[in-house]
Amino acid sequence: MSLFPLVAVVADRPGLTDALARRGCVPTPAETADVLVVDAASADAAAVRAALTGGRGVVVLGAPAGELGGELAGVVAGVQRGADTASGSLRPAVRVERDTEIGEDLLARVDLGALRTCASLDLQHPARPVLAAGGLTVAATTGSAVVLAVEPDAAAPAGEQSFAELVHNAVCSVAPRGGRRLDVVAAHPLVASDAWLGLKAAVTDLRELQAADGSVPEATDHADAARHVARLVAGIQAMAPELPHDADYLEALVKDFGRWAESGFGVPDFYDSLVAFAPAQHRVDGQMHLVVFPMYTQNGNPNRQVEAVLLEVIWPDFVAELEGGDYSNKLFLPIRFLDFTAGYDTNSAVLFPETVAMREVPAFTWGGIFADREAARFRRVVSEAAAVTRLSLPPDAARLVADQELAERAFVMWDLIHDRTHMHGDLPFDPFMIKQRMPYFLYSLEELRCDLTAFREAVALEAEGHPYARSVQYAVLFDRIFRFAITGDRTRNYDGLGGQLLFAWLHQKGVLHWTDNRLTIEWERVAEPVLELGRAVEDLYWRSIDRPKTAHWLAAYHLVASVLTPHPLSAWARHRDGDLAALPLDGPPKGLTDAVLPDEFPLSMFYEALSKKMKDVIESTSGITGASA
Repeated sequence: MSLFPLVAVVADRPGLTDALARRGCVPTPAETADVLVVDAASADAAAVRAALTGGRGVVVLGAPAGELGGELAGVVAGVQRGADTASGSLRPAVRVERDTEIGEDLLARVDLGALRTCASLDLQHPARPVLAAGGLTVAATTGSAVVLAVEPDAAAPAGEQSFAELVHNAVCSVAPRGGRRLDVVAAHPLVASDAWLGLKAAVTDLRELQAADGSVPEATDHADAARHVARLVAGIQAMAPELPHDADYLEALVKDFGRWAESGFGVPDFYDSLVAFAPAQHRVDGQMHLVVFPMYTQNGNPNRQVEAVLLEVIWPDFVAELEGGDYSNKLFLPIRFLDFTAGYDTNSAVLFPETVAMREVPAFTWGGIFADREAARFRRVVSEAAAVTRLSLPPDAARLVADQELAERAFVMWDLIHDRTHMHGDLPFDPFMIKQRMPYFLYSLEELRCDLTAFREAVALEAEGHPYARSVQYAVLFDRIFRFAITGDRTRNYDGLGGQLLFAWLHQKGVLHWTDNRLTIEWERVAEPVLELGRAVEDLYWRSIDRPKTAHWLAAYHLVASVLTPHPLSAWARHRDGDLAALPLDGPPKGLTDAVLPDEFPLSMFYEALSKKMKDVIESTSGITGASA
């Protein structure tokens, strides 16, 4: 089963195959296609029947004359040609959903004014209407088939594009879906090996004896700690032959553990083994690594206790091509969990070298992001959020939410562009701003800038026909507005603030609506406001190259506060409203940072309600992996 629908256009529709290919579909012969696109007037009824009974999908393009395909009558359950010709403006008939938890919007990105009817349809159960004109049905869905008795309006500039979008939506709706793709997340044999299980148990026992700084402070525990280290080292040595590409690192790791034990289990120093570990130098899809360090885990365990992780690299050809072209990022390491110890049974989705206990900081050569965890929690959260908000997803977005491998690849592409953006652009400050102390909304804008850059590049790549580009746009949008905004506590939650800002911006631009307790998004219009927000942040940065730090901070606050409502007790808000004495502008910047409230921009009423309904699902993503999603 392909990540993208395998489609065969068995119809006289010039340009339709290419249009579907530019949207990610894979042209293929009819015999191997997931979906057949056929003309009602000339379709081979036997081929259509075989496709439907074989679990494949069919999209029928209606004809202006004759019975519905003649021989097709009765093949597509519940649909036949109507006696009357429909006229008048096209409009959605009813909201159409598949029998899944997420409704789907077959009309996403379709300009109905650019289409015209070519027939009417009479429906019986189980068929459901999609489009109507003049009181008659002109498009319908039934089981694994969609019938479209519409065609491009030759007088409309967007006719061919809208028709292609409609057919693409129909194809994605009826194509078989990959679900979790167990072939991708199946356990590696080493996960069940005695060597790994023994190593993992030794790490678990050793952690019980460690203090927050990684030391084993009680002398009475040193004998037990030495035994645990010996077991751990034995596991490393037993697994080393399976990992020849990490030979230097594993050898240095054994020496670091030995030196730590011999020196009395003080604060650990694993500088030598960290420097020897260079996984980004040879990024190979599926290559496995054993990582063992005393370290803290971001958004996980704050203590520098020993962790052990089995992981594999995610490096498909399309990512290698992107990285080898305009999106060079030599440190970027997308990875997938195979197994781990307690510090990663948390919300942590990164493996960064700066978290390791070491005597000095080297020049880092890699940074790992667990794309499988990102994708898995995205899928779970977006699935629930769509159900809670009654959001109808475009069919290709629904496929993304349903398929772990597709989501992983979208996140790898997003992360590749996001990560490199921290070092690119008109930057008024040190790009390693996380090391600086400043108001948390500045971190929000920097992380959002990188995400919006990924969105912008995905829009450009979509125009070039990149198959994953639209999935990246969905991932950025949905993860930001559904997961980021309501994950974590409200104390200086800079990622949460970025999600709030994006949602409110799109709402105020009139492309996202919360009406009748239903969330809707105008998919044909949403990209431009997202790009506009990105330009607003970029303009802030460009102008601030010429500004003092305090002026930049104030300008950044004005940007955020122009969209989100600050806390009523905010000193920053009072200053923005004209009370110049509200902020200590005559002192060091520390005073301005201290004046920012822990929750400077509280959740809106929409997000308060959504957060309560999503709380259990958000919490359930702690420790999630691609295999457990």
